[in-house]
Amino acid sequence: MDFAAARKVMVDSQVRVNDVTDRGLQAALSTVPRERFCDPARAFSAYGEVEVEIAAGRRLMQAREVSKLIQALDVRPGETALALAAPYAAAVLAHLGLSVTAQEAETAVLDLVGPPLEEVGVQTVCAPLTRPSGTAYDVIVSEGAVATRPDAWLAALKVGGRLAVVERSGPNGRAVLYVKGREGVSRRELFDAAPPVLAEMTPAPSFAL
Repeated sequence: MDFAAARKVMVDSQVRVNDVTDRGLQAALSTVPRERFCDPARAFSAYGEVEVEIAAGRRLMQAREVSKLIQALDVRPGETALALAAPYAAAVLAHLGLSVTAQEAETAVLDLVGPPLEEVGVQTVCAPLTRPSGTAYDVIVSEGAVATRPDAWLAALKVGGRLAVVERSGPNGRAVLYVKGREGVSRRELFDAAPPVLAEMTPAPSFAL
């Protein structure tokens, strides 16, 4: 399969047509080998409009959705980024000139995505997603959805930092952008999206009498 040709088709038919106008981001998406961040047996579907499997039940976010999340972050070279359950986004951010840490909770996922991430200078960490590695990040992004506001992730941002994530409590979800200020956190809804919810980021059910 000609993956380079498939990347071009992906950018032309899934990214540009969905209002992703940042040319630097388009170039990064045209460069990053998305097929290396999924199960090798599913590499043929890496550039389709599907959430292709990585490992251990994890899936990549669709390219059009992850590209819109990254564009909303308005990233700049030299910024620090934390990619939580977001290996493809981590590689794209590294190509955009950011200093990136990619955190995964499952060793099976990290074993697969670790080598291509290390090749582009991304630091990798295996730790529970409920406990972000490090603090004072400029940007945080996730390719998985969360069921509720991820306060632990927001706490890992510096003042002025941005978090892009999908919040989903049912069949549909909304991508949102959080911006951390000195007096609190602002929230702006971006677009509809429904990637799988990260199990670790789903609160345990509670019962009341």
